[in-house]
Parts: sequence; C-alpha cells; structure tokens
Amino acid sequence: MKLISAKVGPLKSIETPTEVKIEDHVTVLVGMNEAGKTVFLQGLQKSDDVFGLAKFDYVEDYPRKNLTDYERRHDEKPDMVTTLRFQLSSENAQEINATLHTQLSNDFMFSVEHYYNNNITIFISVDDTPAIATIANQANLSTDFRSAVQKAKLIHEIPVAVANLNLTDADKAALGTINSRIQKVPENWRNNVLTYEVWQELRKRLPIFMYFGDYDVLPSKMNLPDLARRVAEAKEKPTELTTEHRGILALLRMANITVDQFANPGPLEALIARIESVSIKLTDQIMEFWKQNEDLQVKIEIRPDPNDEPPYNSGPNLYIRISNNKHRGVSTPFRQRSRGFIWFFSFLTWFDSVQHQLEADHATKRPVILLLDEPALSLHALAQGDFLRYIDDLAQRHQVIYSTHSPFMVHSDRLHEVRVVEDRARGGTVISDNVSWTDERTIFPLQAALGWTVAQNLFISERNLLVEGSADLVYLQAASSILESQGKAYLRPDITIVPAGGLDKVVTFIALLNANKLRIAVFHDYRGAPEQKLLDLMREKLIASKAVLDASQFRDLAAIGKSGKPSDTEDLFEPATYLHYFNEAFKDGLLGTAIAESDLPAGDRIIERLDRYMASKGIQLRPSAGFNHYLPAIALARDPSVIDATTLRRFEALFKAVNALF
Repeated sequence: MKLISAKVGPLKSIETPTEVKIEDHVTVLVGMNEAGKTVFLQGLQKSDDVFGLAKFDYVEDYPRKNLTDYERRHDEKPDMVTTLRFQLSSENAQEINATLHTQLSNDFMFSVEHYYNNNITIFISVDDTPAIATIANQANLSTDFRSAVQKAKLIHEIPVAVANLNLTDADKAALGTINSRIQKVPENWRNNVLTYEVWQELRKRLPIFMYFGDYDVLPSKMNLPDLARRVAEAKEKPTELTTEHRGILALLRMANITVDQFANPGPLEALIARIESVSIKLTDQIMEFWKQNEDLQVKIEIRPDPNDEPPYNSGPNLYIRISNNKHRGVSTPFRQRSRGFIWFFSFLTWFDSVQHQLEADHATKRPVILLLDEPALSLHALAQGDFLRYIDDLAQRHQVIYSTHSPFMVHSDRLHEVRVVEDRARGGTVISDNVSWTDERTIFPLQAALGWTVAQNLFISERNLLVEGSADLVYLQAASSILESQGKAYLRPDITIVPAGGLDKVVTFIALLNANKLRIAVFHDYRGAPEQKLLDLMREKLIASKAVLDASQFRDLAAIGKSGKPSDTEDLFEPATYLHYFNEAFKDGLLGTAIAESDLPAGDRIIERLDRYMASKGIQLRPSAGFNHYLPAIALARDPSVIDATTLRRFEALFKAVNALF
C-alpha cells in the first residue's frame, strides 16, 4: 500500500492546509531553514507513529496566532490536521477480495482524516453487491432465501429481507453467520458492515511512519542496570526513556538481548558473543554505503567500571567505540567521531531495530514510510552522495520522504521528486512541486544541484585534451575537420578538447579531472622554458611528462617533439595565413588597412609581434590593449579555405602525437 498524497494543516507554521503529492519511492522536501519542512514530516509522524508515542497536542501544534480562538471549540469540534490518501497494491487488493469476496480494484484508493483529538475519520467506498452475490450463490441455500438475499443492497439488510421466510437448516446457518458479522461491527458502523470489515483489513496493511531527526543519535556509553530500571518505570512514565535510551534498546534488540538479561549482574559471555555479532553486522552494513573511510570498525563492549561516576560505577555498562584500522586499530568513543558518522551509524541501528520489531510481529503487515529530517547534513558532499545511494536502496522496500537544503542531496535528473517548501509572510508554510513562483533562496539547492551536474558532465569523454583558451579549441577543431576531409590524420572524435581559461586553470583542471579518473593530455603555449607548475604536477605524478605537449614541439617540421623557441598555438600557422584571419576579424578596427608580415617587428611569436606593431602605430582594438584572440579563430571557422599545406602538416603532427597518448 502506498501513500499517494498528504494534506497537512493547520499545524504550527502551516496555517492553511497544504496537499502534497507523494511519489511512489522518494519525495524530497527542499527549502530554507525554518521554512516548515520538519513541521510537515512531524505532521505525518503524529498521524500514525511507528512507536505509538507521537500524538497531536493542540497547545503545542496549533498555529500559535490562532490558538486561543481554536481552544474554545476544540472539545466540541476539533480541527482536522492531516488527510492521508492511500492506494492499495494489487497484492493487497487480491488478498482482501479473497477474504471478503469484494471486488476492490488494483488501484483502489481511500482517505484517512486525523484530528487534533487524535481521532480519525475514514472515507472508503465499497460495493456490497459482489459479497452479497457470493452469499446468495451458496449451493445448499433454499431458492427463496437466495432470492431474498439478492434483493438486498447492503449486508445489514439481509436479516430483514429474509425475516418472513421459512428457513432451512442451511438458511439458518447462513443467516447466523451474517448476524454474527453484524454483531461484531460497532454500532455506528452497522449500516456499513462490509465497509467496516474492509477497513479492518486495510488498517492491518496501513503504512506507519518512522521519523528520524538530527537529535535521535546514540550515546557512547550507557549503564545497563539504570536502563533496565528506566524501562520498568517507563510503563507508567514514558518520559523516563529518552531518545538515547531508546537507541541503545534498539541496539540490544538487534543482538536479541532483553533488559532482564542484564538487570542482574552475572556471566556476560553469552551477551558479549551476541554483541560482537552485532558489531560485525553493523560494520558490514555501514561500510556498504560509507565510502569516506573504509578502515573503520564498530566495537561494542559490555563491562563494569567501578571507578566511573554514577550511574556508570554500578554494574555493567555498554560502550560503543570506533576503531580505525588505518591507525593500527586505535579506537575512540562513538561520540568523538564526526557528526556525520554518528548520525549515519545511529540511523542504521535505529532502523534495523524497527525492521526487526515489525518482522517479529507476524500479525502486522504494515509497511513503514521513512521520514528523514535533514539526513546526512553533517556529511561531506561525496558522503552525501553515498547516502543518496542508501536512500535509493531503502526506497526499493519503503517510501522515503526526506527534507534537505543541500544540493548534494538532490538527484538533478529526478526533479519530479522535489517539493519546494517556503514560509510566506501571509499564509505561512506553502509546499508545492511548482518552482516557477518560488523564492530564489528556496530553489537555490536545486540550481546548485543542476550546476554541479553540469560541471560533472561537462567532460563527457574519458579522454580529454586540456588547452588554455577557447581560441585554441576552435583552431584545433577547424584544423581537424579539414584534415579529416582530406583523409589525413585528425584528432580522434572520442577526445574532448577542454579550454581551461589560462595555464593556471589548466593546473587546477588536471587535479580535478584526475580525481574523476579521466585520462588527460595538455597542449599549451610555450614561453621559452618549462612551466614550473606543470613540472610540479609531473613530479607529483598527477600527469605524465609525455602527456604535456607545447606549441613549439610542432612548429619546426624538422624537429617534431622537441621544444624550441617561444610559441603560441597561433604560431602553428604560417604568418601570412594567420594575418589573413587577423585582418578579416579586425577590418573595422584597422580602418581597411591590411597588416602584412613585412610590417611587423622581428620576433618569435606572431601575437607578441602584432601587439608591438599596434602599440607603435597607436592602433587600439580594445581598451585594455592587445586584441581578442578568439575573433581570428571565429574568422577561420567561417572560412577555413585559406589554410596552407604547411600549417596543416603542423596540426597533423600535433594530432598524431595526441592520438598516440590515448
């Protein structure tokens, strides 16, 4: 059975009832702090808490500004606080149909309203006709009895319909069964016997809510006799058990240990064996999804410590420690680990215990809907990605609704799962799947998630050639296309050219792309000596020296592969060829004057020679001096026909070298 929608409110900051569509697997509430995400989750929890502890309290929960007005009518007419709409699974429908001879469809839906006095109202529509037909079709019944039964519209009408008949023994037995069914139904349901019976079957399968927040974490140690005392007293005073106590009880349930087994000190070997078993199980479970440090190991111990402070000095204590095999097994108390690890470990323990309890209760078939409030908030961004995988794993068996304001906790390719939560000046908290009218601060995590995905997918190839600028990208693409059309060596199509925006950024890109385990080569301008930053990367083995190529290595066709005089990518062009595209790109700024190579001062680099020439002539192509290197590249892309054979041979040599690297 699935929750398909939840209407919540008025409840705290949710002043106006808000209906939210719930996805079959994962629903994500995204919004700023204090927007009302927790309020929505707790509204679901209090509707039907897995532990039966959370209940609505109008003094605590009703929107405060309207509390005094509501208080006057609460006793006589309590407000509805949540409406939950459910849909049966086909398996559930078949089970109920087989039991009650109904014909519920595979997409049968019904609603349950919850009120501030913690009562409920059910909205179910059930057709009695198929069940009545089943009764009437019993072969041993008399014809008159069967005919009278068929005329009834509802189950409770059957006794009246057959009241004046002469009944056979079989008729009397059938009528007795019907009367017994009617008597089992509460007085206010007598006119809807079958509907009540269907509800009894539904409630066995009705989802219950498990809420887990940032404060439901385990302690590092707990005194077991004190815990046993609290468990006994909690039968009369539930507040004796805090979330920490309940967390340790969850841990003990996993080990199949009851409080009675350690209330009186005695041999602990059997308990220790079970605890060690749970330690191993938890370690394996955590390491399946915790990839930040796979050398951690959970250690749970039971031992006394008479020198500790009360109550830890009396009887055995349970200790949770985490050892790090990377540091030869050095261990620390659980609460001294990172906040993210503490939360992750506590949740796994808590949830495993809940599952164990539900599985042990064979009478219930109720699924659990997980409500996670800001899960993984303290985790590193990549660890949040690990936890997202864990949520997807949970969602194969449970509906999961979680809140977040982290972009790393949102699947950017599954934005249909997102509901944005916003606290407005008028009306309070509003929840919607429409982001078009939402405050930019609210949807920032979604924008950031999309940006992160774009960044991660920018380098779509496993093989990447880093260049300094966008002009280099255009030159290489254009030359490669020409060479391909001529049947000569060109740049492999599975190599992505990545313009980094300068040599400094090339160094950063190398580190980032290496982190993603991508293959990299670099083609850069040569300033007359090896670049120190690139030498440092080679020394650190972040990139191989043979994968770093410079323009001078392909300028002299007689010495391919050897660095020579200072060279830019533009120097792979014959000077006359490059000047053609330069003149075309800046013909307006040059006022119709075409610059020839003979006009330029001597030098090794065509760009540096052009800069000196324009400075001497007072030509200013842009306010910051120099010129936009990208514009000649665009001129080349528009008309590549002028490229000469020598230039193409240089680019062909470059492409052969790059292709060989991959």
